[in-house]
Amino acid sequence: MAHSVEEGEAHFQPAPDWDVAQWFNAEQPLELAGLRGRVVVLHAFQMLCPACVRLATPQAQQVHEQLAGPELVVIGLHTVFEHHEAMGPVSLEAYIFENRLRFPIGVDRPDGHGGLPLTMRRYGMQGTPSLILIDRRGRVRQHSFGHVPDLALGAALGTLLAER
Repeated sequence: MAHSVEEGEAHFQPAPDWDVAQWFNAEQPLELAGLRGRVVVLHAFQMLCPACVRLATPQAQQVHEQLAGPELVVIGLHTVFEHHEAMGPVSLEAYIFENRLRFPIGVDRPDGHGGLPLTMRRYGMQGTPSLILIDRRGRVRQHSFGHVPDLALGAALGTLLAER
């Protein structure tokens, strides 16, 4: 599923708040409202997802290294909907360290019943990897399930960064 940056104004929906149980690479919890005025790249992943490990998470790190700053922020969301026992905070911390991930990563809060984590459900994600682009006004401008090619992501980010 992909909603495009280019869709008409009427299709833009406010981005739901995320519900994060724990943060890594962040001095304090990050709230979506506190990021207004910046383009937000929300990268939802699981550390045991092959496409996340091979393609999407390295891409998120690359975007962070090349574009993060006062205009853009990359936020990782570790959203576990399967293999819960294998992907706890200790394992995630090792994964972050071993892959040299430097962007803030939140752990999506479980629903407490073994179902979809809360932020994953709020955004209507189909799985991982998922990429959500949020504009400076806090609206979802792209929602993609699966890896987004670098060139397409670069074009979408260029469009959003050019908007004032």
